[in-house]
Amino acid sequence: MRKVKPKKRQLLPDPVYGDTRVTRFVNHLMYDGKKNVAYTIFYSALDNVKAKLPNEEKTALDIWKEALDHITPNIEVKSRRIGGATFQVPTEIRPDRKESISMKNLIEYARKRGGKSMSDKLSAEIVDAFNNQGGAFKRKEDMHRMAEANRAFAYFRF
Repeated sequence: MRKVKPKKRQLLPDPVYGDTRVTRFVNHLMYDGKKNVAYTIFYSALDNVKAKLPNEEKTALDIWKEALDHITPNIEVKSRRIGGATFQVPTEIRPDRKESISMKNLIEYARKRGGKSMSDKLSAEIVDAFNNQGGAFKRKEDMHRMAEANRAFAYFRF
């Protein structure tokens, strides 16, 4: 390879929970460099989650982390061109990409939802993902189903 791989940047933990995963999520949520707006949306969404699940003994942050775990895919399909034909080859996903995909899916399906504010939509999607339902969970299931259907082409992986 000609180019040198760029160094990974260290993310600062978020101000309230002190967690770098929250910072990464807020960076995905952010539009036009408005990080304070994204933090406000995320924290109010966590407050809404706690209000929606009052009998849950876990904290809102733990509920969010478990919801992310529920929608994290383990395998995806990549297109490979072999001898004039294109095959969907199932491949395992790196851990940092898994986390990024799950965060992006959660935000994408929260934005598509109907609701009043983004924090309401995000909290509804977090609760659905925590309960193994919703758009982001369905996306993960579809990815796994596609990989299972194309398991015959796994030997093209290298």
